[in-house]
Amino acid sequence: MSIGGSTIAAELAALKVDFSAPPGISRDERLQRLERARRLTRDAGADAVIINAGPSLRYFAGVPWGASERLVAMILPVNGKPAMICPAFESGSLEAVLEIEADVRLWEEDENPFALVATTLRDVGANVVAIDPALPYEMAVRLAAAMPTLKMQDGSSVVNGCRMYKSAAELALMQYAKKLTLEVHRRAARVLAPGISTADVRRFIEDAHRKLGTAGNTFCIVHFAEATSYPHGLPGEQQLRENDIVLIDTGTAVHGYNSDITRTYVFGKATDEQRRIWDLEKAAQAAAFASAQLGVECQAVDAAARGLLTRAGLGPDYRLPGLPHRTGHGIGLSIHEPAYLVRGDRTPLAPGMCFSNEPMIVIPGQFGVRLEDHFYMSEQGPKWFTQPQVAIDAPFG
Repeated sequence: MSIGGSTIAAELAALKVDFSAPPGISRDERLQRLERARRLTRDAGADAVIINAGPSLRYFAGVPWGASERLVAMILPVNGKPAMICPAFESGSLEAVLEIEADVRLWEEDENPFALVATTLRDVGANVVAIDPALPYEMAVRLAAAMPTLKMQDGSSVVNGCRMYKSAAELALMQYAKKLTLEVHRRAARVLAPGISTADVRRFIEDAHRKLGTAGNTFCIVHFAEATSYPHGLPGEQQLRENDIVLIDTGTAVHGYNSDITRTYVFGKATDEQRRIWDLEKAAQAAAFASAQLGVECQAVDAAARGLLTRAGLGPDYRLPGLPHRTGHGIGLSIHEPAYLVRGDRTPLAPGMCFSNEPMIVIPGQFGVRLEDHFYMSEQGPKWFTQPQVAIDAPFG
């Protein structure tokens, strides 16, 4: 039986990886990314692009730091070497993680880092700069004050024009992360027992991801019974009871690349209504996948899932009972990133794009069903990273 019947200790003891980890991103690939960013920056009419600390800096330079109040950024001119702007006391740490050759420019705690950015931009002859969309507004204002003649423009076309289209190496890292999380899901289902709390299950999932060699969960949602009817849950913990519906949504990261998988099933016996809604959810997920063909706009994938649910009497649009949010999101170094499977996103599907597929159905005050698997666009069309759930009472086949 795949639901219940085991213990946390037994499942952790038996947990192991029986498939090989792929290599990380090579230096050559990072150099190719920089060249693509230069081309896109030039096409946008800018002289340089500024990339803030966070997923995009990791993408281009291998620096896995999150953004903070201290400026850490890369200035990439359309010609010449990148420059790294970094607090002086972090220089040793930067040297240890920087995976590209760059001109490192340091600022002390009592200095204005944006004056250093302005000097660097003048040195590379940049008068028009594309700004990372993740750069905080406050930092952009300080840069404008430091260099009043600078023209700043949105750098989304540069950042998204690179990060939306995954390479073979990126796809392999994402595939590995998703295989790890799916195995954790399998084990989590087995540890369920009457009285176990949502906190107990979250701790198990954290420990299981760590045992498989990751830094743990990037996030973890565990809901029982009525709490499943709230897409991101309710405050407090629940204890599992016989015949409760269970929703678990979790992920991890490998070299920064994310997994994000949801399974919904019943601990015990499902009602006829739960089965009906679960089957509709599976059909909506399948309709979204089937519609995701090369050249099709992202919004058409959402329309396929939502249209099926509307014809079944749910919705329409975002009304409940029905689908209260978009059908899916892009994924990579960020769990949620462009493009999005939602009305209004007219981005055409192209090879290398990766998405979640999760057209959740919510029955207010009763239960919700979310099945979430991810697919990528190959040269032949959509391909699953993980195979969708088989049935409400057979979450893993």
